[in-house]
Amino acid sequence: MRDTVFPGAPRIESPVFAGDTLEDLNEDEKSVARDLNANGFAVIDFPDPEIDARIERIKRNLGPRFKIPFDDPKADKTRFERRIQDAWQFDADVRAIASNQAMLDLLQKLYGRSAFPFQTLNFPVGTQQAVHSDAVHFSSLPERFMCGVWLAMEDVSPEAGPLFYVKGSHSWPIVTNSLIGRRGYGSELKSAQDPFADAWQELCETHGASSEPFLARKGQALIWTANLLHGGSRQSDPTLTRWSQVTHYFFDDCIYYTPAFSDESIGKLQSREMVAIHDGQPRPNRYLGEAAFDIGAQGERRPKRKGINGSFRRLLGL
Repeated sequence: MRDTVFPGAPRIESPVFAGDTLEDLNEDEKSVARDLNANGFAVIDFPDPEIDARIERIKRNLGPRFKIPFDDPKADKTRFERRIQDAWQFDADVRAIASNQAMLDLLQKLYGRSAFPFQTLNFPVGTQQAVHSDAVHFSSLPERFMCGVWLAMEDVSPEAGPLFYVKGSHSWPIVTNSLIGRRGYGSELKSAQDPFADAWQELCETHGASSEPFLARKGQALIWTANLLHGGSRQSDPTLTRWSQVTHYFFDDCIYYTPAFSDESIGKLQSREMVAIHDGQPRPNRYLGEAAFDIGAQGERRPKRKGINGSFRRLLGL
């Protein structure tokens, strides 16, 4: 197939993507692939027959940890803790959602590499997070082998601060430190997003693009690509909840790193040591099937020299 000519790009973002040559996908999967290619996101019903029961158990288990007065219909639910990261470590249902085999199988078909979940975020209310791309928080080499899946754990009203996205923004340039004239490696930031906010806003204005809310119903999930601009709308009614779970996925045979604190052009990467949620196994940084780093005597990570081609050695500053 034509899309295998470029294995260094996700299948759904291949430069020769053709929506009519997805012979190995069923009709529903083809629709998802086309939506991701054209819009940067796709909406599906989460593939778990037990999802309603899991959602209710998650609410009961995580609810007390937020210290939010859920029983008081007049209480401001947004004044308290808004998220729990990596609840999969202690909640079996959060882990089951992140590890859903049907989702992993679908992502493998869409991206052309095996997917693995590496992070979960659970929210009882809207995030009210400014527009951003996940590509500054976590990325890969080759690029774009990352995606997110946002699951609605209740019907979402416009007043509850719904998730929003900027349709088609995934096809815009990935905003990096070099693109905005900033050094990232070794820097300190209160928010990894802040240095890139003006660039994202300028891109939206130049393309005449605006955000659209995702008014999801319970059990729907939004798959989004690595560079899609998205965020959380202002929650106009703070008495409402907006339960949701986000799972972030990487794909095998990549280098995983944090772009906001990296300078790729001179080989300075803040790399990540990944462990897959669904099987508990490490996913070492790899490039074209080979380990990308050696571990030194003191535990430091250094670029692996043997077997790495010249262009990659230059990328790593060798």
